[in-house]
Amino acid sequence: MRGFGVAPKTADAEETGVWLSVGDLMSVLLMIFALLLISALVQISEVYEESKNTRVVIIKGINDALNAAGIEVKADSETGDISITDSILFDLDDYSLKSSGKEFLNRFIPIYSDVIFQSEETAEEVSRIVIEGHSSSEGSFNRNMELSVMRANSVIAFINYMKFENKQRFFEKVVISGRGPLEANKEVAVASDRKVKFRFQFKDDEFLGNFSEVQQVEK
Repeated sequence: MRGFGVAPKTADAEETGVWLSVGDLMSVLLMIFALLLISALVQISEVYEESKNTRVVIIKGINDALNAAGIEVKADSETGDISITDSILFDLDDYSLKSSGKEFLNRFIPIYSDVIFQSEETAEEVSRIVIEGHSSSEGSFNRNMELSVMRANSVIAFINYMKFENKQRFFEKVVISGRGPLEANKEVAVASDRKVKFRFQFKDDEFLGNFSEVQQVEK
């Protein structure tokens, strides 16, 4: 009587076993990758919320402090931008600060700086303080660009002579920019386009902005 032996494994069977093992390994790797991705997204979401909350603290703090001091400018609730019209700071077509401009900066800058540096969290959230000169569309482009740069420079030069807390840290974050008529009404000259703008660049702004857009798409 012929004994029952185990049939020898064919090459196809061995190959199938190998592919099953590789397939199982790939499934495990994909699962690990998915878990890591989910964990990373959760951490990014937490950082985004924390950063957004810190920005709210800064912007609300500035507006509350300016209002309490009776200073009639306001930070944009979303960006924190503050526009100061040239009628406060300069005479028409001039870049020398007038007395009302110096008085304004003497009151405004200490409040602005105090809110930014109220804590390490708020100080770290603000990566740059951009002081921008803007003009209306009236006049030549080259003159408006030149004037906007010189006005921004006059503002920062005066601030440099001031005494206020955290002055050195303030200047470590400051940059100036001349925008001229780039953001002005092109059809007609508008007085409100002639201004100096204090603008924040927040930490990881571009990255967090892209993450915010992804969240909105998912919703």
